[in-house]
Amino acid sequence: MSGKRRKICIVITARPSYARIKSVLEAVRDHPDLDLQLVVAASALLERYGRVIDVIQADGFKPVATVYMLVEGENLVTSAKSTGIGIVELSTIFDNLKPDIVLSVADRYETIATAIAASYLNIPVGHVQGGEVTGSIDEKVRHAVTKLSNLHFVSSQEARERVLRMGEDPGTVYATGCPSIDIAARILSEKKSDFNVYNETGGSGVGHPVDTKKDYIIVMQHPVPTEDKDARMQALITLKAVHEVGLPTFWFWPNVDAGSDVTSNVLRAYREQHDPENIYFLKNLSPENFIRLLRNARCIAGNSSVAIREASFLGVPAVNIGTRQRGRERGPNVVDVAHDKNEISKALRKQADLGKAQGCEIYGDGQAGKRIADILATAELNIDKQISY
Repeated sequence: MSGKRRKICIVITARPSYARIKSVLEAVRDHPDLDLQLVVAASALLERYGRVIDVIQADGFKPVATVYMLVEGENLVTSAKSTGIGIVELSTIFDNLKPDIVLSVADRYETIATAIAASYLNIPVGHVQGGEVTGSIDEKVRHAVTKLSNLHFVSSQEARERVLRMGEDPGTVYATGCPSIDIAARILSEKKSDFNVYNETGGSGVGHPVDTKKDYIIVMQHPVPTEDKDARMQALITLKAVHEVGLPTFWFWPNVDAGSDVTSNVLRAYREQHDPENIYFLKNLSPENFIRLLRNARCIAGNSSVAIREASFLGVPAVNIGTRQRGRERGPNVVDVAHDKNEISKALRKQADLGKAQGCEIYGDGQAGKRIADILATAELNIDKQISY
């Protein structure tokens, strides 16, 4: 590439967003023809969600701006209002930074705020993880962001085909793989080593510590915005199943979605009332140490896409609960169950006894970050769009 370096603005708004995009941040930062403009916003700034910004800065990244845009309450109304505030605040940030491209990640409401703000400022939008199927509000957001985007960095060939069926120009749709797999591939190449999970959590975890040298499972269960009235029941059923099975468990706090306040309150109340001796609750880990924890786990349960993506690559057995990941491509590591205590308990015992599943590369081979950076440096930039027939 000749001429000036392109300014790439990447917006991180939540714990999963950083893990999903970290390898792209590294590749953009290190690329000779690109300048990284990192914006950190929303729940990534808040203590109750693990202050992801602290992990980001510890990794050597320096945000050029922070955006407080989250309306407290974590319900359907506050999600909509937070989206509106995000559009207002990010518009000012983008106007000041004047990036050549804004990169938006996945399918959260903050993601659509990013894409709308950039689009109305005539800034090309790149989108990571388009074309996937899950149902719920996430799928509406993901496909809407696809239509607002000019460059598409999808995780699989099936996802690429879906984006093309939405009328996007084939020359703008790249099957790069998922950047989160880059971290998993990096950790998989390491010799297995122990790390002190309790040192990293900095006292933010509560409950009975789990010995990482022995067998344990991981639980990551988030509320489903389109099933927000069932959030209490869903969290309680999984809690009872995990407590009953008795396997030592690392249970991660939910994402900031509609219903997360309800889910969090259920976790707190259950811990105080029952003091489950096999569960340690925690908010956040660095992306690398989370993958180290996952790699050594007997099983992961809940409804996080981590069970579908990273665990699939690593060959960690997974119990996917409910509808949140409905329709997403799966590897042989996943068993699906309903929100039923007996089903969950039975699946947990079975999956935890399996040992390693067969790893697969549905979502990439570990080189997505470099591919995306190279495309960002060389792709033709255009803000005009028409449906490709």
